[in-house]
Amino acid sequence: MDRISNLPEALISHILSFLPTEESALTSVLSKKWRYLFADRPNLDFDGSVIRFHPDTCEWEMADILRVFTRFVDRVLVLQGNSTVDDFSLKCGHGVESDCVRNWILNVLERGVSDLDLHFNLVGVSLPSEVFMSKSLERLRIESKNVIPMDMEDVFLPKLKTLYVNKVMLGEGDDCFEKVTSGCHVLEELVLINVYSDFWNRSVSSKTLKSLILSCCMEYDKNPDSVSFDTPNVVYLEYCDYVSGKYPKVKFNSLVEASIDLVMTSEQHEHASYEHLVGDVTDFLMGIRNVQTLYISANTLEVLTFCCDHIPVFHNMIGLTIQSRKSGWESLPALLKKCPNLETLVFDGLSHTFTVKCMDVDGCLCKYSGEVPTCLSSSPVKVLKILRFGDAGLEKETDLIKHFLETMPQLEQLMIYYDTLFDDNVIELSSELKSFPTKASPSCEIQVIFGNLSG
Repeated sequence: MDRISNLPEALISHILSFLPTEESALTSVLSKKWRYLFADRPNLDFDGSVIRFHPDTCEWEMADILRVFTRFVDRVLVLQGNSTVDDFSLKCGHGVESDCVRNWILNVLERGVSDLDLHFNLVGVSLPSEVFMSKSLERLRIESKNVIPMDMEDVFLPKLKTLYVNKVMLGEGDDCFEKVTSGCHVLEELVLINVYSDFWNRSVSSKTLKSLILSCCMEYDKNPDSVSFDTPNVVYLEYCDYVSGKYPKVKFNSLVEASIDLVMTSEQHEHASYEHLVGDVTDFLMGIRNVQTLYISANTLEVLTFCCDHIPVFHNMIGLTIQSRKSGWESLPALLKKCPNLETLVFDGLSHTFTVKCMDVDGCLCKYSGEVPTCLSSSPVKVLKILRFGDAGLEKETDLIKHFLETMPQLEQLMIYYDTLFDDNVIELSSELKSFPTKASPSCEIQVIFGNLSG
């Protein structure tokens, strides 16, 4: 008799629980003792998404293969009886019957599952409302390649700490965000991506939430009427959405890091002008002004130009990353002036569009006005990083970097991430910048780094 077979059955089952369920099931052929040990485990994972069919496979053969997967899941759940399930992971591709999926989910919910991870690539499946009425769930992840409906009449998840939802239709008519957060009393991490519902009022309210990722569906090309955040303990925020008609409440008292991607609708683009605002995100900015590290997208730069009455002072901000993708820089001077304690400034690309504001000394950061923007001459920035150097043309970007060097007096370090295949290009650029004679801060250390930095 081998040594492993002499171990207590409970210990063998514990060892098998570290293997994928399908692999641990292979041990059932070793002997009678091993026949059902693989099923005596608190964590289950079934992956039907890995099933691949040859192009010549006929439909009845596909159906037979999928039936094998379905019977395997059924068998394991039957063998477990009413034993407690801690973790349940289910991945399903096309062909698995939706009724089976619903029954499997209901089975583990009735048995007190605490970690439920669902990934679907199915058409016609709908999730049972019991998913949002569980006293045992502590972590819930629902992700789908196709939008799946869910009957969410009520939400009661008193133990849930982490919720991740991607491409799900959550009910109709109500503000599903508010319903979700009000029913999760200890929620700490919330991720809502492409969540569909018949609503134009978004409201997230939670005193326990620490991390929030909200990426709203961008297919509608319509401004929400109202967006509110009452989340005083959130320290990390990612937010992508169209500009809202109003922001009645935005409370991020504890915010440390944020990534903001606010977008104008096609109608707002059509009517955008420097004379009249086509929206106003001022109240939203006021609510995040305590942030320490901020990433703003190229879309947001545009919003700050055409949809912002004034930019508040960001006293706590020490790190700012600007994504530049052929957008105008009209709002950058005003933004930089409102960051009096900024230490690190990162440009994610140096590409920007020439506008009439480039001719104004404080209308852009470029050199076209012939004068030095006050946001640069009085800049407190000590570290300047340039990512994706070369995307907008080497000569143009090199001249702009020299402009920064000769106008930013507190610079201690300049780091340029040059995505090139040739070492000589890096050496040449480094030599050119280091020998540049008119630096505002002569002691500035210059580094040209081979490769790219994306985060």
